[in-house]
Amino acid sequence: MTNTPILIVPGYRGSGPRHWQSLWEASDPACHRVTQQDWENPCLADWIETLQQAVLACNIPPVVVAHSLGCALVAHWSRTHGHGVKSALLVSPSDVDSPTRTPDAVRGFSPMPLGPLSFPSIVVASDNDPRVGLERAEMFARSWGSRLIVIDGAGHINEDSGLDEWAAGKTLLRELVNAP
Repeated sequence: MTNTPILIVPGYRGSGPRHWQSLWEASDPACHRVTQQDWENPCLADWIETLQQAVLACNIPPVVVAHSLGCALVAHWSRTHGHGVKSALLVSPSDVDSPTRTPDAVRGFSPMPLGPLSFPSIVVASDNDPRVGLERAEMFARSWGSRLIVIDGAGHINEDSGLDEWAAGKTLLRELVNAP
């Protein structure tokens, strides 16, 4: 798709082989997965350091494509590092503050940072996501200064959503990659 590096940032437990993030990675050599040491027991400090090392390894500012807990990671990373990223596509940000919506394993990412991100971003949310209510997703987008895209009935916008390579998401990614 581009020479701009694209960092794929999965959430809790990673992204399986039929997840759109994995399909994008397999089909585009510009895509590089940020691989965490422990997908089952996420540690915020470790995950931030892994993301920082991935950003530093890029020869030009990358576009970050985060899903679920990966969105919370990007928000935390922006507070501590905040530079070196061109833009971000933040898909289905999990509500790490809600024990009824997310597992205890992600509680170390709470509270969700609510300050503006230091780079342009798009938040994509579904109106029936079990991991975040639409009102919370809207609040995250507003707080981060992100453009919000809401899609109908896509659940957690993951493998189970049946999106395959998610063509509409690729269109949003191209928009971010091609922006000045």
